[in-house]
Order: sequence, then structure tokens, then C-alpha cells
Amino acid sequence: MSSLGKGIVAASLGSLLEGRGLRVSMTKVDPYLNVDPGTMSPFQHGEVFVTDDGAETDLDIGHYERFTSATLTRLNSFSTGQVYDRVLSKERRGDYLGGTVQVIPHVTDQIKENIYAGSEGADVAIVEVGGTVGDIESLPFLEAIRQIRYDLGEENVLYIHLTLVPYINAAHELKTKPTQHSVKELRQIGIQPHILVCRADRPVPSELREKIGLFCNVKPERVIDCPDLDTIYKVPLYLHAQGLDQIIVDSLNIWTRNPELSDWQRIQDALDHPRGHVKIGVVGKYIDVIDSYKSINESLIHAGIAHQVRVETVYFDAATLNHTNVAAALEGLDGVIVPGGFGNRGIEGKIAAIRYLRENKVPFLGICLGMQLAAIEFARHKLGLTQADSQEFSPNSPDQIIHLMEDQKKMKDLGGTMRLGAYPCQLQAGTRAHEAYGADAISERHRHRYEFNNDYRGQFQEAGMRFSGLSPDGLLVEVIELTDHPWFVGSQFHPELKSKPMQPHPLFRDFVGASAERTKR
Repeated sequence: MSSLGKGIVAASLGSLLEGRGLRVSMTKVDPYLNVDPGTMSPFQHGEVFVTDDGAETDLDIGHYERFTSATLTRLNSFSTGQVYDRVLSKERRGDYLGGTVQVIPHVTDQIKENIYAGSEGADVAIVEVGGTVGDIESLPFLEAIRQIRYDLGEENVLYIHLTLVPYINAAHELKTKPTQHSVKELRQIGIQPHILVCRADRPVPSELREKIGLFCNVKPERVIDCPDLDTIYKVPLYLHAQGLDQIIVDSLNIWTRNPELSDWQRIQDALDHPRGHVKIGVVGKYIDVIDSYKSINESLIHAGIAHQVRVETVYFDAATLNHTNVAAALEGLDGVIVPGGFGNRGIEGKIAAIRYLRENKVPFLGICLGMQLAAIEFARHKLGLTQADSQEFSPNSPDQIIHLMEDQKKMKDLGGTMRLGAYPCQLQAGTRAHEAYGADAISERHRHRYEFNNDYRGQFQEAGMRFSGLSPDGLLVEVIELTDHPWFVGSQFHPELKSKPMQPHPLFRDFVGASAERTKR
């Protein structure tokens, strides 16, 4: 079933196998017809996670990168739309030699080809099939993974099924029937799960796991309990305690060392025993679906681990803020993030929030659109350019502080045409950005069409804004910050896409550090 936590379980399993010294690849397949989630609304799909090579992917790819050492690529995420696009392209080229193109074997062969491409060089390939067992759209993927066991040999393939065990309040009991029927659906198409991971809002008792094992033809010790935990970063150790990683390496006949999990233990200890508390606001446009800001939320947790503080995140709908209520709304926060987004809804609310943060010396981190709006706010209220705006929202503004990038002017399609992926950035010595990274040159991931208008650089610098990060040719503004503020930084790139619990992103780490310092005043 969707949204049960397949991505977290897959990522946790990847981290456990890496802890045993294995090279792990991770791939997510999605059954929707969109080529990728790049043009999908955050309200429907949540966050779009961008890889180094510019792929716009499912947010589960973010979980994979956060939990493991992997740096994934477009080969590790594909959809039905991509599969059919490639099949039809091959048909047009005549690759099928005039044959009738069918779901089996042509679509399933393409799915397998994609899976194998994303698994090269790995000792163990973990493949997550999105969607819900029984849905029509998922059937080609399930058929493909059935065939993979036939192709590679039964000793080399293991099926793990994540299943819901709901608690019925009226009866005060957990029910196993949904799991039994889900496994029945899989067995009807030729897949017998070897391991069941039972998701519930509470621990599933051993007697129920034995019952599930009996009815689903799975050994009881391979029916794994996975209840809701207070943080996803406890899942790896919880699964390890039940021997899941040992069951897998035994089943695949892989010899490994004992797992090295001290980093996960350290993270769990830091989360369980914080030495302080910070309250961070996120002023966004898509707060009704918190997954829209998944990587930001996780990056704040990572930064809290680094400082051993508990980060409380409070979300504000930018569309409800204005100059009359913003002070009351944001009062009591230790720091605020203004994240990225598209379209003009909520823009003035974000600008009002940024002005409050700048004038009241509250730590601020602006990301992508958040950086652009920080520049617009500065122009309006510091430089006196009252009509300052972005070409995206106000194409007739006399002062377009933010304008369309030159190479974007000829673009017509929306999908996959932004400035996407990792690009280099040079940092200026003596700035907060340089202090955070401890490096002169960095590489960060981007997802934007608009940029700072260099015609205004001189005015901004004279008024106290520093351009602390630039593209190597000096033409594109990557990082801005204020010299007369405790911590006010904006980045055109998305730092949240490269943060891990073991390696908090430098900007998030220092932002939370500045916010923690504010609590001591």
C-alpha cells in the first residue's frame, strides 16, 4: 500500500547492509504515467528530489541518500511514463523488427533493463516498487520482478512485502486479514514473499506474527514487526534487533562481517537525550502536505543532532501572512526558513516574513525562491525600490531584481527544462557561507529558471549585502548574506538535498547553531 513507509524500510535495509560492508544500489519504480514528478503538484506528490545529474525524482530517493552513502542518479528512479516512452521510441526506430509490441515481453523487458542499469556494480540491489498491490498500474512492475527471479535464479532474489496491520479501535485489536489478502494477491501473480514487514501504529505481538506467517506461508521469524516510532532514524536499529539484515544475507548466501552500526546508535542517543530545544519556523506555500518540505524537515533534524538540540518545526502558510500580522505570527521563533516554490500565491506573505526577520535580527535561511524574495525585500525596503519584483510574478515591473536566465528564454516545455542538478560555486573568504563549508569551492544541487539580476549588484553591495557565493565565471549569484545580521543567508541552490544524519549540511548546521545561540539570550 502507498505511504506505508516502503522507502524508509528500503533505506534502512540499505544502511544495515552497508554496515556489513556490502555495496548497495537502490532503485525506486513508480507506476504513474508522468515521465517524472517534476511537473506534479506538491499537493499531490510531495517533494521533488533532485539528483546530482539533474533527475527530478520521487522523495524516496532522498531517503535512500540520507540513510546510505549512495549518490544516486536518474538510473535509480523511473516511472511507467519513462518505460512506455522508451518502448515506443524503440518501436519507432524499428528495434522490434516489425513485431507486435505488447506489455509482455516488451514493457516488462524494459522495466528489467532499467532495474539492471541502476544496479550495476552493487553486491545487493534493493528495488522498491511503488503503489499498491492489486492496482492495475502496478501489474507490469510486479510481473517484471517475478521474471527477474526466474532470470537470475531463485537463490539470488528475495521478495520483501511491506503490509498494513490496522488497529480497529471499536474492537481494540490488530487485524491480519488485510495482510493475508495482500499476500494472496501477490501469490496469484506468482510472487511468494519471503519476508513480511508488518506496519502498524503499535508493536505487532508475536502470536499475531505467527498467525500471519501460517496463513501467508512465511516462517514466523521472517514476519518482521515495524510499528510507528518517534523518529524514522530509529528504524534501522529496530529492524536489526529483529535480525532482518541477517535473514537477508543468509537467504542470499552472502558472507559479511558483523554490522557496524555505532553511527546509528550515536544518532539515536542524540535524539533521545537532547541538551536543548530550538523552535524553527518554515514559511511555505504547500504546508497542507508536509512531505512537500520533506528534505528541509529532515535537514533540520540532522542539524539538531549535530548540536544535540531538539528542533521543533512550525509551519506557516505564507498566503495568510501580511505586514499587520507577521510579527505576532513569528514572535517566539528562534529561526525561520523560507523555502522554494513556484507561482505568485503567498509571495507577499513571504516577503513580509523576511522583512520581519531582517529587521528583528532573527536567524534566516532562504532557499531558492526564498533567496530571491530576500533580495526583493532588501531592494524594496533598504534600497527604496518600492516596485522591485521578480519577472516571474511581475513581468512589467520597472525593477526586476530577479529575472529569467538567458538559457531559459527559448524553453517551451516545462518538464525537465529548468537549471537542474549539481553545479559548482565559489565562496568568498570571510563570509558565513565560507565559514560554514570551510572550503573555497563547493557543488550543490539546483532547480530554478530565474536568477539575480546582476545590474543591481553594486547597489546591493553598497547597502550591506554580500554576494558570498558565485558561479565559477562570476555571473550567477549563488549565495547572499547580510553583514549587519547575526545570521541571514540565502542560497539559490537547495542545500537540503545533500544533508544526511551522519553529515548535516553545513548551512543547516550553522543556521540551527545560530538559532540555538538566540535561545541563550
